[in-house]
Amino acid sequence: MAARNGSLVYSGRAFEGNGETQSSQFPPSFGDIVSGADQAGVRAYNERLLLSLVRRFGPLSKIEVARLTGLSVQSTSAIMNRLQGDGLLKREAPLRGRVGQPTVPMSLDPDGAYALGLKIGRRSCDLVLIDFRGAVRHRAHRTFAYPVPEMILDFVRSSQPPLVDALNDAQRRRIAGLGVASPFQLWTWEAEIGAPPGAMSPWRDFDAEREIAEVCPYPVMLCNDATAACAAEFFFGRSWRYRDFLYFFVGAFIGGGLVLDGALRLGRTGNAGALGSMPVMAKSEGGGAPQLIACASIYQLECRLERAGIDASSIWATPDTWAEFGPHVDAWIEEVASALAYASVAAISVVDFEAIVIDGAMPASVSDRLTARTSHIFQGLDRRGLSEVEIVSGSIGSEARAIGAAALPLIKNFARDREVLFKDAVSQAG
Repeated sequence: MAARNGSLVYSGRAFEGNGETQSSQFPPSFGDIVSGADQAGVRAYNERLLLSLVRRFGPLSKIEVARLTGLSVQSTSAIMNRLQGDGLLKREAPLRGRVGQPTVPMSLDPDGAYALGLKIGRRSCDLVLIDFRGAVRHRAHRTFAYPVPEMILDFVRSSQPPLVDALNDAQRRRIAGLGVASPFQLWTWEAEIGAPPGAMSPWRDFDAEREIAEVCPYPVMLCNDATAACAAEFFFGRSWRYRDFLYFFVGAFIGGGLVLDGALRLGRTGNAGALGSMPVMAKSEGGGAPQLIACASIYQLECRLERAGIDASSIWATPDTWAEFGPHVDAWIEEVASALAYASVAAISVVDFEAIVIDGAMPASVSDRLTARTSHIFQGLDRRGLSEVEIVSGSIGSEARAIGAAALPLIKNFARDREVLFKDAVSQAG
């Protein structure tokens, strides 16, 4: 589904069923979506589809959902009533003033489900608790010089109980799981992070998913941190209106994500959108083309500030305000925007994206300036033979990786086509 010129275009397809109601427990036993048309598969697909529509477009009446999906009003009514009974949808105030009976829109119930999200970063870690609409209910944050596995496990042990205890018993029973967003191959960035030699070697043999599961009572799933940020933008942000977009997340180091045909793609090894490894035009001191990660990361701003004798720790301690960095941020934006513009041209020469989305662990004002400058430089580059593409700011911001991590259990349990997010890793493991 997508929005074009103010009108709604929906590209999904519902399956007509008998609309029967069945009792369910939380999490709802939606099960795997089957390719055939058996009744359980049809019911599961349609439930996920309706939840996806309400999440994307906001409160919808049964008549509006029926029109979007092609289901009969009777079947739509039965499904939405069942989802309301499961606590996933709730009725809004009737819309009056129209011809006929007032319509009653239904929206996602924020208490319908909860999820925890852990972001493991090079300079900090975060644990958030989000509700079914993606709002952060509670959060914990810790900074450090460099991450080590035991420090992360201790953070989860100490921070998870207070977040969960803030919920009542009924809400705690609706926690779908804990998602983990972590950079891949953390040990390879030891020198850039400034860790002592060998200090980050334990990451080589650390099975984050298994180890964190031992200190967490909920199902745990792992994803690359930048891909998780892309999941947050796609699931909760504004970019769902694009069926195909490339996502840059500028953190301590830069990474990215990939959405194709309206689905987040992990790739063969879960490493799709590894944009930090993309070579860019500028020549490095060694004579070769450097990777994007060396030209477009907050690490580069940190180095710039340290060379100027400025304490850079507040980059990570207070990521929502960089006012004190002044002209150093201006120079950094220019450098990053140039690199992103060249990378964007390279990307759209391979995939005909509708949009390039830029977000990062930075104040919203800085992100908007970076996006605007990237777009300006991009327009001046040689793009003969390439289609036009929008360059826009992401809508989640500095918490995108943690919120994206928390989105993983919700995507697994409730999102339409959730198998697209997980099937590549599963097929590889098999």
